[in-house]
Parts: sequence; C-alpha cells; structure tokens
Amino acid sequence: MTNAPHKPALSVIATPTKRRTIIDLAIEADERGFSGLALPSLGGTMGLAVSLAHSTRSIRFWTSIQPIYYSHPVETGNIAAHINEVSDGRFALGLGVSHGPVVKRLNVNTGKPLADIENYVEAMRANEKTSGPLPHIYLATLRDKMLALASRVSDGAIWANASRSHMATQLGSLDSAMTSRMFLANMIPTVIDEDQAAADAVNRRTLLGYVILPNYRNYWRGAGYVEEMDRIEAALSAGDKDSVLTAMSDDWLHDCTLGGNATFVRDGLEAWFDEGVTPIAVMSSTSGGQVKAIGELFDAYS
Repeated sequence: MTNAPHKPALSVIATPTKRRTIIDLAIEADERGFSGLALPSLGGTMGLAVSLAHSTRSIRFWTSIQPIYYSHPVETGNIAAHINEVSDGRFALGLGVSHGPVVKRLNVNTGKPLADIENYVEAMRANEKTSGPLPHIYLATLRDKMLALASRVSDGAIWANASRSHMATQLGSLDSAMTSRMFLANMIPTVIDEDQAAADAVNRRTLLGYVILPNYRNYWRGAGYVEEMDRIEAALSAGDKDSVLTAMSDDWLHDCTLGGNATFVRDGLEAWFDEGVTPIAVMSSTSGGQVKAIGELFDAYS
C-alpha cells in the first residue's frame, strides 16, 4: 500500500502563545480534507472549539477529551450546545474522567468513574430544554466497562494509546448494531521520520506519562502485555526511569503508536480505519514541536 485512501483525524492542542497558529493549522487541515480535529484538554479545549466553529467550514471536531471535573455539567452543556449550534452540528463533546494526578491537582471530590460520568451526562441532558440541543457525546474509553457504558449512554467512544491487536476483541464484546451506530476513534502517538529508532524513542518518551498510571497498565495487561507491565512496575518501584523505557518492548510500542517514514505511518493509520476505528494522529517530531510535526503529517498526505 503506497497511498492510503483515508486521511486521519488530527489532534490539535491550543498551546499558550501559539493558539492563533494552531487555528491556522486547523483551517489548513479542513482545506486538505482530513477526517476531523480532536481537541485535548491542554490549553483550553472548549475555547479552541468555539474558535474552530467560526474559523473552519466543513471539518468535524470534538473534544478529546473535556474532563468532567473541570466544570459543572450545566455549564458544560450550555457551552457545548452553543458550539453545536454555531458550527451547524460539526462539533461533538468528548467527555472523560481524566487521570488520578489531574484529579488530585484539581482538589475535587470524586466518586466511582463510571457512575460519575453517567450522572454527568444525565445532568447535561436534563438541562437540554434550557441549553438547546446537545451535540453528539463521546466517552473517553479504555477498558470494557467504560466501553459498555459509552455504548449505552453516548454516541461514541474514544481511546488513547489503544493496542490495535486488542481492538477487535473489545469491539466484539458489543452488539454489532451498537458499534455500527457509534463513532469510534483512537488517539495514536505518531512520529514521521526515516529513522524508525529515533521515532520510536520519541514515542517511548510520550508513553512514559501513561505507563505510570495503573489504569493504563491494567489495560495493557488485558491486551496481552503482561511481561512488559511486570517489568515496568518493577522499574517504577525502583525509581529507575531508564529501565521503564527499556521495558517498553518494540512489539508493545508498535501496537499502540506509529513511528517511521511517511509510507509506514500512512499504512499504519489506514490499518486503524480497517478496524472500523478513526485514527487520531497525535503528532510529535524528532526535530521540532507540534507545529513542525503537523506539517510533517500534511507533507505525508500531499
């Protein structure tokens, strides 16, 4: 395969001091026909969504994700309904419970993740007479229980760093009628470079922030990477960062990231489409920041 027929979605982060540049790149992604724009919470995802509603013309965009503990569900619903209306229905609201370190930093009281997010969605929908019609709602998904909840109370599921080899097993737990109506996407750490080892090194550093989280390690255990997670946990217990990185096997890394030359990355993204999942390219570069990395993706599909 040399030319992938689909263009992926693209993660764009509203980085402070570079927000105008990111909006310009989002406009370019729209003009180039990319599948969508995913907006992580760093830098203010809802603010970026408002800007995209006015600055882009046809591309779909969604939060990926907006943590539920950032604001009251009534306020989130009001803003989401506004963006939905002014974007002519191109916006979707991706919600999640985020991760332990984020919640701890916010100093908020939480309950059980599944119950908290179900109650949050219910509260938004109860306010719909006031807010106006809500956009489609997607839930941040990793393991089977959250996927089942997403299929029941929302319109889609968004993974981050999922293992492609495990996706068919997870989707097989749902009725095919459910998966056919749901929006399914996965955020994939992606680096384009002729030097695959250099690209892999960047992706390993990216995933270092995830393997420290127990929920991710439990997910990857369920995906079959038990030995890797055992070694990573031992290295974490010893406080040995270098050993954490070396415990990330190539098989595991290549199952949940993409790194290599443009053809390799395009083929890898297309393989996710073949799974029935929209790939979201979360771009990094071996020689620059987000702006350069997104430019490298644009070049790959030129």
